Amino acid sequence: MDTEDSEKGGRRRQKPRRDYAPREPRSIDAAQLQEMALGYAARYATTAAKLRRYLQRKLGERIWTPADPPDIDGLVTRLTGLGYVNDRAYAASKQRDLTARGFGTGRVRSALAAAGVARADVAAVLLPEDGTIADPYAPAIAFARRRRFGPFARDGASHDPAKRNRELVAMARAGHDFAIAKRVLNAADAVAAEELSADD
Repeated sequence: MDTEDSEKGGRRRQKPRRDYAPREPRSIDAAQLQEMALGYAARYATTAAKLRRYLQRKLGERIWTPADPPDIDGLVTRLTGLGYVNDRAYAASKQRDLTARGFGTGRVRSALAAAGVARADVAAVLLPEDGTIADPYAPAIAFARRRRFGPFARDGASHDPAKRNRELVAMARAGHDFAIAKRVLNAADAVAAEELSADD
């Protein structure tokens, strides 16, 4: 900062504002809308609902030029049929990612619902047809370890009830079952907590 700024109490000189005229919305037609949809689906893992919201937002920013109204649903259906959009694959990928980061089933379920994944696809991911059920302790332990809760605290497990309640609330917000969170936090040490997953 130069001397003049320092003498004026640290205030910076303001550049004169330029008034820009608002930009006119650009036009868009069916081919451009399809190109946008393909580009979005190629860049991002998405769901049919998220793609639909994206296209609706883009249409709100542009001027639709064809006489016929845009067929967003038809476009989304075509891309889904071609495999560019796959809600179940998205759900499985999101479930793996959130679980690896230590989030529980409740958080996974709400994230998938927010992304517009249908209940049947959510159920297929969380309750596979082969009957295998994911270990509910593994993500709870991972979350507690990452946040240094309970037996993973630097100074060892705390017996402060207020701190324990805050940790339980945080784990509940992360989608963990209360009973599972409580068992993890009440473990005598990190080894005992890890054994909860092995014993499940």
